[in-house]
Formats: sequence, C-alpha cells, structure tokens
Amino acid sequence: MTRPTMEDVAARAGVSRALVSLVMRESPKVSDHRRRAVLEAAKDLGYQPHIMARSLASRTSNIVGVMVSDLRNAFFADVVDGMDAAAQDAGLELILNTGRRSVARERTALESLLSFRPGGIVLLSPVLPAAAIRDATQQSPVVLISRSSTIPDVDTVNDDGEIGATLAVDHLADLGHRRIVHLDGGAAFTSAARRRGYRAAMTRHRLEPMIIESEHTDSAGIAAVHKLLNLFSRDNFPTALVCGNDFNAVGAMSALQEAGLRVPQDVSVIGYDNTSLAALRHVALTTIDQPRTQMGRLAIEALVERLRDKRTDPVRRRLQPSLVVRSTTAAPAG
Repeated sequence: MTRPTMEDVAARAGVSRALVSLVMRESPKVSDHRRRAVLEAAKDLGYQPHIMARSLASRTSNIVGVMVSDLRNAFFADVVDGMDAAAQDAGLELILNTGRRSVARERTALESLLSFRPGGIVLLSPVLPAAAIRDATQQSPVVLISRSSTIPDVDTVNDDGEIGATLAVDHLADLGHRRIVHLDGGAAFTSAARRRGYRAAMTRHRLEPMIIESEHTDSAGIAAVHKLLNLFSRDNFPTALVCGNDFNAVGAMSALQEAGLRVPQDVSVIGYDNTSLAALRHVALTTIDQPRTQMGRLAIEALVERLRDKRTDPVRRRLQPSLVVRSTTAAPAG
C-alpha cells in the first residue's frame, strides 16, 4: 500500500489540494464544515502530514532537534521526558539523535538535526567545541543543558555543581568520614564545577582532597576502584567515595563488592543525578538530585521565548541540587 497523499485527501473530501494544505497548517481562513470534511477524509485514509514539508511551506518550524550525549544514562532520559511534556504543551515535535560523546559523531549528529531546518536545537551535555555550537546558531536557536556558554545566541540550563559536590562532602564529613575520595567525570563539562565544590568542602572540613580521574560511565567507576585498590591497603582504604554520577557510582559499588568491601559498612558511596537507577531498591543509592525534568522543561521554554516571544538576550538558568539520602552511606566503621 502506498502512503496517502494530500491529493488523495482532497479528492476524498471534494476540495482543492490548496484547501487541504490550509487545514493541515491550521489556517483560520477555512470554514468549519470544510475543515471537518478534510479532517474526516484524512482520518479515513490514514493520512499524516509530513512535518518537514509543512514547516518548509509555512517558513516556520515546530521541530526541535535534540542531541543526547549518552543514550545509556538515565539522567538524559529524565531530561528528555521533561522536554517532551513541555513540547507537547507548546505544540512542538522532538527529533532525537546522539553523538555518543565523540566530537566527530556529534558534528554529524548536529548536521543531521539542522538538515530538518528545526525551529530550535537542544544539546544535552555536548562535547562539541564552542565554534561548532556558534556556527549552529546561524541556522537555529540553541539551548545547552549541562554545559555553560558565553555565546550570546545560546541559552543554558544547568544545576549548580559546586553546591552539589559540597552537599555530598558535608554529608559524609558529618557522618565522621575523613578519607573521602572524588571519582570525577573527567572531560565532562559538569566536572569542573563539581571538582571545585569537592575541593572547597574538603578544605573547609580540614581534610585532604584526593581526586581520581574517571568518567560518567559504570566501566569508569569500576576502573577507578581498581586504581584505588592498587594505591591503598585495606587498612587505610578510603572510607567514602563521591562519584561523578549515578552510573559511575553503580560501577564503583560493583567493583568494591567484588573486592570484598561492603557498601556502606566498609565504604560509603554517593552518586550524582538521582536517576531512576539510584532509586531502585537493590541499589538505594545516596545521591545528589538534579531537577532533571525541570531542566528539560526550561530548555523548551527558552526556545519558545526565542521563537514566539522574539527574545534575543541570552538566558542562563542555574538550578539548585539537593541531597537524597538512601542506603549507601553510613558512619565509618569504628
């Protein structure tokens, strides 16, 4: 079966193709009875308007291109969920792809999204150089999530990573921990703020900072713990880990348990993001909550302000994280 066309709908409804086009663009120039006839014909035929063609015809686009950094990380799923809800409210359509945290693949992914001539682009924690993002703004408004920017035509939505890391260290220090190690997020753009927060909080508690370079993956969490096992004996092993994100923390816990170290009896572990993974009963991860769905909503609202309210000044939204205590942190043994 061939896909029904606008001409098929026009023939079924007994109207011109131009009138069908007006109905599909929700033009107010069509009478109610003709609109009903066209919509009924479209429903009978199973006709769906081509979103891109409709955008090109009207010279406006309801498409929002979204590039997700890592499809395996539940944090991004929660952000996109908030975006989807806000997009539905605004009458926008989301198109998603991923660059898998590779500059080359992100360039290709961004070019693919721009080929749809979208009304806006949202990039979730991209590793793209600033010049590539600046070039994209020549074709479409851009919003960054979990990455800062000083580009005038780019809006940003972030949490306050320094505060988040501070909350983690304060919680562990209040429990009595003194050997607290940070498994950071490596080159991720959120990592620098969390490192600053960790260092400042450790200094304030008169503790010696120690940072193990890692990444926002479970395999990196496993590798970081193996490195610690080579650096420390069981007698002076760190009693607490502040991990770059929940994914990293789950990997770290797996490696600790495989080495015979109990969580939290021997080593307390804190994640970051408060994803659905952290809330699972058998994980029950203490973590720092980012308001993920709110971040997604704010990104779409920023695009709507640029597209429909004609705002031109950049918006830098920074949200406050909070501590969520579960079962992976406790006072150190002894």
